[in-house]
Amino acid sequence: MSKRGERISRRGFFETGAGLALGGVVGPLVQRVGAAPAGAAAKSRVVIVRSSTVVRPGGGINDAEIPGMLNAAVTRLMGEKDSGGAWKRIVRPGDVVGIKTNRWPALRTPASLEEALRAEVEKAGIAPADVAVDDHGVTSDPVFGRATALINARPMRTHNWAGLGTCLKNMIMFAPQPSAYHPDTCATLGALWKLPAIDGKVRLNVLVMLTPQFHGVGPHSFSKDYVWPYGGLIVGTDPVAVDATGMRIIEAKREQYFGERRPISPPPHHIRIAGERYGLGQWAPERIEIVRVGSREGELI
Repeated sequence: MSKRGERISRRGFFETGAGLALGGVVGPLVQRVGAAPAGAAAKSRVVIVRSSTVVRPGGGINDAEIPGMLNAAVTRLMGEKDSGGAWKRIVRPGDVVGIKTNRWPALRTPASLEEALRAEVEKAGIAPADVAVDDHGVTSDPVFGRATALINARPMRTHNWAGLGTCLKNMIMFAPQPSAYHPDTCATLGALWKLPAIDGKVRLNVLVMLTPQFHGVGPHSFSKDYVWPYGGLIVGTDPVAVDATGMRIIEAKREQYFGERRPISPPPHHIRIAGERYGLGQWAPERIEIVRVGSREGELI
């Protein structure tokens, strides 16, 4: 088979095969896209999509697999028959869409994921001039300034101030003074999501777990010794549920690696607080419905 044929086959696998066949779907989707689940009985759905070949030997990313993985996750998340229908429930004609990424050089949001997000948003009917991808420049970007919808995508990693770099934390560049959210290991990050530029606008969260970092020491710490080829994306409309699921995978990896339970330091309690104090979603495992797509080997949750 040609290389092009292999790429098409893998994309087809995620969108029509494993994307529809694996993982039971139980319970309702969150009440509306972009809204935190309401009420004690509500569950939040997150999708874990994984591939055993998306991370190449040596740690590089097989970019051709990213669009298929993303679309398989979004299709299952929205309970639609195909990705086109799913994306049209996330963004609608007339929306202005800001895609908030993370470009920390040591472990950035893959460019292939940024491109896939932009492409799907435009295919859903959003004009190219009404879509922007940015990180540190979100407060000065004119598209973000008039955005009606946000998509939030970043890699999971340990973090010196917040315990973990999460989807919740990824929006800190919208803050007039980001350092104001640093005290008590970033406990008040949930308040950030009440800013007018963010509140009610986040339609999708993508926590990148392709090669997540499970341990670090000191500011901006990175070591290839502490990343591994998990080969996954965690996708949901509830940022708390997405981050809580990623956190549990990181905790399990730390226990596996160190041979003992070694809590994340500092504790990433901003995830729980975002749910309990700020009402942004569900953090408890019994309130999170996990839908699994693709590889299950080494899933850790």
